[in-house]
Amino acid sequence: MTTMISPAKIILLAVHLATKSDIDSLTSLALRHDKVLQTELVLRILLTCLPETVDSNKYVSLIECLRSEVAEDIEEDQCPEVDWSSVEHFTDAEAAKKVRKLRLLPLKSPNAPDDAAEDPISLFLIHRAHRVDEEAGLLTQLPDLIVPFLDHAPCIRAWMISALLPLLRRNYEYYPHAPIPQTLAAFEQLDDRAAISVLLDQTGARDEDLPHVGRDLRGLLGPWIYHEKRWKSQELAGQSSDAESPSQRILCPGWEEMLEWLTLQASRSWRVAVKAIEEWEGPEDVDLGGYGTMWLGDDEQGYLEKRYARAALASAYLITEASVEALSGVNSIITKVMNLMGEDPCPTLQVASSLLSPLPDLTSELIASARNATYMRNDLLEESNVLTSPKKLSAQLLHALTLSAFILTKSGTHCNVRRAGELAFLQDEREQKAEASKFLRNLRNHAPKTEDKYWMRARNELLWLRDWGAEEASDSVSDLRIQGVFGQLNREFLEMECLKAILTSGRYALARSIYEDSPEPPLPTELLAETIIGSAMTAYDNASNPNRTRGGLLKADDIIHAFPKTIPEDGPAAKKIEALLKATHGLGEYRLVLKQGEPFTPVVLRVHSDPISIIGKLLEQNPKSYTRLLALLEIGENMVKAGLPSQEKSSKAPASSESAGTDQQFMVEKRITAMCVDAALTEDDFETAYSYVVNRLASTGGPAQMKAANGNSSLTTFDEYSWKAALQAGKYRRTARTVRPTHIGTSSGNLDIRHLEQRMECLSTALRIAPPATLQEILNVFRRCEEELDAAIKAEEQQENAWDNQGDNTVQAMPGGFNSTVPAGVVKYSSPKSSRQQEEAPMSLFDLSRASITRAQRNFSALSSLQQSSGQTSTTTAAREGGSEHHSEADEAARVRKRDQLREAAVGTLASGVGWLIGATPAVNNQSHERE
Repeated sequence: MTTMISPAKIILLAVHLATKSDIDSLTSLALRHDKVLQTELVLRILLTCLPETVDSNKYVSLIECLRSEVAEDIEEDQCPEVDWSSVEHFTDAEAAKKVRKLRLLPLKSPNAPDDAAEDPISLFLIHRAHRVDEEAGLLTQLPDLIVPFLDHAPCIRAWMISALLPLLRRNYEYYPHAPIPQTLAAFEQLDDRAAISVLLDQTGARDEDLPHVGRDLRGLLGPWIYHEKRWKSQELAGQSSDAESPSQRILCPGWEEMLEWLTLQASRSWRVAVKAIEEWEGPEDVDLGGYGTMWLGDDEQGYLEKRYARAALASAYLITEASVEALSGVNSIITKVMNLMGEDPCPTLQVASSLLSPLPDLTSELIASARNATYMRNDLLEESNVLTSPKKLSAQLLHALTLSAFILTKSGTHCNVRRAGELAFLQDEREQKAEASKFLRNLRNHAPKTEDKYWMRARNELLWLRDWGAEEASDSVSDLRIQGVFGQLNREFLEMECLKAILTSGRYALARSIYEDSPEPPLPTELLAETIIGSAMTAYDNASNPNRTRGGLLKADDIIHAFPKTIPEDGPAAKKIEALLKATHGLGEYRLVLKQGEPFTPVVLRVHSDPISIIGKLLEQNPKSYTRLLALLEIGENMVKAGLPSQEKSSKAPASSESAGTDQQFMVEKRITAMCVDAALTEDDFETAYSYVVNRLASTGGPAQMKAANGNSSLTTFDEYSWKAALQAGKYRRTARTVRPTHIGTSSGNLDIRHLEQRMECLSTALRIAPPATLQEILNVFRRCEEELDAAIKAEEQQENAWDNQGDNTVQAMPGGFNSTVPAGVVKYSSPKSSRQQEEAPMSLFDLSRASITRAQRNFSALSSLQQSSGQTSTTTAAREGGSEHHSEADEAARVRKRDQLREAAVGTLASGVGWLIGATPAVNNQSHERE
């Protein structure tokens, strides 16, 4: 083809060759006709007509030729021939018309960098990359297009590193299973928050991705910030536009978004945050993929490092998990911050907890103050936050809080950095006391059984938590300001609680060596004794078995005897606890259930408002237990010696504690005896109840006798148990279930009469010891019992008469007629009297009146003298008969009759106790009157 070719046909042929992807011919054409096909026109033709699916390396050489402009020195015979057949049939007019209809794309795209506006090659490369990604989705081919031109212009390298590389890695290298939907152009248009979100949305999302957190920050975030669009000057942030203003600073909103992401991960998934800080060195640690090296200015670099260090400290406060692993992660954050600041790294928590070195004074700048507590939750990334300020003091404070939380957590008292900060900053005594108690309780629960070193270390840790070692390092304790997580607690309180924990764990020898045998005892003697007794009582209260040789009671016994210098065995405290253990052990020998389905436990005895009443429950639940009166009395005596609460109280305070104890002991003895009387009556063992009444309850009288016995005229305690028990015994009626007596002795062989006599004796005892207001009730019972006794005696008399009559008839029927002759002078009575009728004539006390009571007493002995026996008649002489009669009367006068004793007791009580009621005078001895 001749060289006279119109420019229109040249352009049409270039378009045709680009459309057919004939890069070689197009290159030859461009070189031959460089005057027509100028660089910008060829690039526009390529951008518009070259298919996006063509491999980038096929037309890179063309772009290289266009960039170097080597066509000026190339002859036509050096270029390959070009096929003009596609345009040779067009006239020049037709070709010009078709060229005018071409709609070639402009080189500049909306996302083109500002510094590439005058560079057609840079504009073409960026625009072509966008179209390849949008039209063909061949993002992976773009490096072949861009990399050869990285040195062409700075904007190409910056764009490649900050835009293409992060997206390419995110979608095709790091997380191909979860690519982001944005195209390259759309990705560049994202704001900073959205861009950080899509770049790091998969970072640490799965456990298997956790090791790649540092890689993502290094390979995605690091390159992304190396673009001028990521930075804003001070005036763009809405502040002063004066470039010389000292308050001016550089901002990187994208970096701030990354820091927000980091702190958010710390609060949600602390492992991601810790891994990020551990594996990423910050803004200097960037992976540019070998596409060159880029630097930031000193101001920019300093800004990024300081903000990163602040975010790392903030992340430590935001880690909420309270575990050893999480706290170790926090400590690694502190180490990284110290490295960023060029300071010596802090030791590991395990090493630091074993050394417990004193920390520097953190109160000098008031950093550990209550007003700064809010900074642990709010404004963590703000410059005003002193806790997250990238300074050595802030890192040391965080290390102190982390170590404190670590010591608490490893003991089982889970605590995070924020909780430790609240304890140290707010200094709330109640909160600190609760945490200290929980700390010691967990130490006690996990303590090895034979390891004194464990408790020695625990005590050191407890004291270190109080002041972070400041007291050990300080020369003047008076000027010391306590700043630890237990700083509000008194040292003596912590020592007391530690001693309790050591004793509870059974390390008695260790406790004695520290708190009693030490040259400088940590506790005063009074507090030590109080703590020891309190620990013994705690062991007692926690015991489930009332046997003193096992469990909590054995521990209480061991504790109280583990400090012979502080708690001597003959001291009042040891005696009191010993009495308590004896009483509890005594109760443990019986079956005892105080609540439905809950067996007796020792603590019930200590907290019971009326512990003596427990013996009543014991008697109810253990048949025949009333027979063990001495054992029960011993239990009650030990209750009194142990100082347990009792209902036996005086209306006036006693003269001394000794007299009060004697009075209370007396009342407890009477009360327990009365309980046993009631229990015996409930089980129909009247004989035992009667024995307790006459032998124990009758041994001491009522209020007047009590005053005399105690020598305390102000004492007004009434024995309300003895007389009630005696009255109940007097009311008891014999039934078929009543236990029969094992021996009768001198009593009546008639069991009914014997029982009534015993009842009257019990009622006589009740009359002697009962208060005046209750005598009427007792007398009513006494009268009914006496009437029953009279009826029983009459029945016995009739039975005796019947037997006597039967004997007389037998004598009359005998041969010889011995009964037919009566000697002269002998009086013969028509009806004989029984011996019991002669001995005991019935009489009612209520027949006595104000005027006749004395006369009735005087006539008691005469009643029997008017009754003479006629049952013995014989053929003897009258003189001998009269002599026998005088002898019988003398015997009757000398006999101390059972019924007279009961009557005298009752009347004597009336005269002395209720003289105000009937005007009676003390009874005189009937036998004396008779003898006179």
